[in-house]
Amino acid sequence: MLNINSINKGIVIDHIKPGHGHLIFEMLGLDKADYSVALIMNASSKKFGRKDMIKIENVIDIDLTALAIIDLDLTVNIIEDQKIVEKINMTLPEYIENVIKCKNPRCISTSERNIVHKFTLVDRENSLYKCEYCDQIYDMEA
Repeated sequence: MLNINSINKGIVIDHIKPGHGHLIFEMLGLDKADYSVALIMNASSKKFGRKDMIKIENVIDIDLTALAIIDLDLTVNIIEDQKIVEKINMTLPEYIENVIKCKNPRCISTSERNIVHKFTLVDRENSLYKCEYCDQIYDMEA
């Protein structure tokens, strides 16, 4: 039986699509954390059947934009005194920088160093972003 204790103060990233937990774990740099972190993979979920979850026993600054790009269905729970004090649902941002990279090999952002990767949301329903430099469409669902 796996037993992960509740946390007193911190963040729980819940309802992560199975297999995406490790990606978020690495993106947030939690493998280098000096505080307690639990990555739970393939846990049972009433809502989705299976899910990943990350429990962070610390208050850290999380880029919610990046999380929404990876998994729009996840939720971020802020915990204080072992209780959820705030629940944040994800929404796609209108504009993002340095979260995704353009896949067009002729784009200036792929050939030049230190260029900020900029994308604008062009179709919320289909999760489509457009590169600000070359107009390449990036499908978040793919």
